[in-house]
Amino acid sequence: MHGRHRYGTPRASVERRLDNGQPVLLEIDLQGARQVRETMPDAQFVFLAPPSWDELVRRLIGRGTETEQERERRLSTAKVELAAEQEFDHVIVNDDVHRATEELVTLMGVRTH
Repeated sequence: MHGRHRYGTPRASVERRLDNGQPVLLEIDLQGARQVRETMPDAQFVFLAPPSWDELVRRLIGRGTETEQERERRLSTAKVELAAEQEFDHVIVNDDVHRATEELVTLMGVRTH
């Protein structure tokens, strides 16, 4: 993540849920998505996109939680990830959190009622 940290999701736990007919949602970066694509080519990949580059920058700066150096690292990572959007099966624009959530839930085929 941002070239600094490594995370992972145990494959066995994902496969166990899938075998039980349960949907699985992994929140992963581009590198993780590419690894999953190699090992689980039937998975559906969803890219959560910002409404615009300017809005992405505004949100990042508005949080006020990163140093200037960390913001630059995150923006650099974002440029690479945005350029890979076409690698995904679906794109959801995160312009409204409730609408974006509903779209994701619909794609996952999860019943909410």
